[in-house]
Amino acid sequence: MTAFAPDSLVLNRKLPLWYQVSQSLRASILGRAPDASLRLPTEEQLAAHYGVSVLTMRQALKELEEEGLISRHRRRGTFIEPGARRSAPRRLLGSIDAIVAQQSGERTTVLGHGPARVPGELAEHFPGAVEVVHYRRLRRDGESGEPTNWAENAVRPDVAAGIDPADLERWPMTKVLRDAVGVRISRITDTVEARLADPETAELLQVPLLSPILHYTGVTYDEEGAVVDVARIRYRGDRFSFTVTVEAD
Repeated sequence: MTAFAPDSLVLNRKLPLWYQVSQSLRASILGRAPDASLRLPTEEQLAAHYGVSVLTMRQALKELEEEGLISRHRRRGTFIEPGARRSAPRRLLGSIDAIVAQQSGERTTVLGHGPARVPGELAEHFPGAVEVVHYRRLRRDGESGEPTNWAENAVRPDVAAGIDPADLERWPMTKVLRDAVGVRISRITDTVEARLADPETAELLQVPLLSPILHYTGVTYDEEGAVVDVARIRYRGDRFSFTVTVEAD
């Protein structure tokens, strides 16, 4: 069994130190190696690791204890709760079927849909267009019912005309576009970046404001090279990691 090793952290002096430390340690706990020890280093060792005071470290640990991720025992130390869940990996593989399979086992609720002006940050993908059809969906774990991610899709209006919103509660948008609407998809360009949860994301995913999330952007092109859909998905940072596999020729 290997010793538990918390990730390093670059502190932002504009945010509460205890909050940043608790979120970093939280991610380390949930993403720990399978053979990692459940025993945490001492308060003094953790404080030195993060470069904060012992008082700040105690406040961070109190947050994690109240969340049920750790338990603290006088004279024995601090331990990770065995039931603390580890990150579930997302693997971005090289086929449309693999992308469709990412949401298997999840329950989806359509939060709303309708025409909307093209967001400024997406204008480059819809040159000359004034409107897109906007879809908002929330996904939950199929077993626990816990929110895992929420998605926004901006779809070209002529394509959206063939979408039945009820299908989006059963299938991912990619499958709906390909199999129900009949779009001949040529490629999807994926971008994943780390962000902090804004108020809407924090509320929908039931995570603290400014907690780490993974922000995924997927741009879907048809066989003529035109964009048909831009998906923006916010994943809980404590539940997911992404792995990209590149095959050698």
